[in-house]
Amino acid sequence: MTAEMVAPGWMHQQITADEYDSWSAEQCAGVEIVDGMVVVSPSASKRHNRLARILANSLDAAAGPDWNADTDFDVRLQDVPLTNRRPDVVVYRAETIDITPTRPEHVLLVVEVVSPGSETTDRIVKVNQYAQAGIAFYWRIEQTANGVPLVYTYVLDPASRSYRDADMFTGTIRTAAPFAIEIDLNTI
Repeated sequence: MTAEMVAPGWMHQQITADEYDSWSAEQCAGVEIVDGMVVVSPSASKRHNRLARILANSLDAAAGPDWNADTDFDVRLQDVPLTNRRPDVVVYRAETIDITPTRPEHVLLVVEVVSPGSETTDRIVKVNQYAQAGIAFYWRIEQTANGVPLVYTYVLDPASRSYRDADMFTGTIRTAAPFAIEIDLNTI
């Protein structure tokens, strides 16, 4: 076994919030922390990244001055044990743009674009973590073989801290409150 094949020691021990907060942006890129353990995320495909970016841009334009939509940053779901997730798209309160870490109470919506290898995590694990953290809306986007995305939307039931199914969209997304938006995903 060569030195390149040996994972660094920090990948085999629990990471605290203070330790993670001391890491550089480069160290944090491409990882999530689940129950204090580092989970390395493989690089997403161009189609995956494009879909997330188009959706984030559309949500940002529709959100108005009170909300921002962005990609590729941590949402701190809990401090002990540390759980940081990096949703594909996050809609969060505009006034919290400089607050780090972004916490569930800052977030309205998280979106995960399902990729090969992330199916179980995006369909089961993350949805439960986001619900337990109290994030009001969750969207899961499935990339189909014909290129037309399927968008599954979920709304939080605050009493049970679980999501209930909402609408499913193909191709074009049309939503009402909290956003008035129409996105033609067929152009992706």
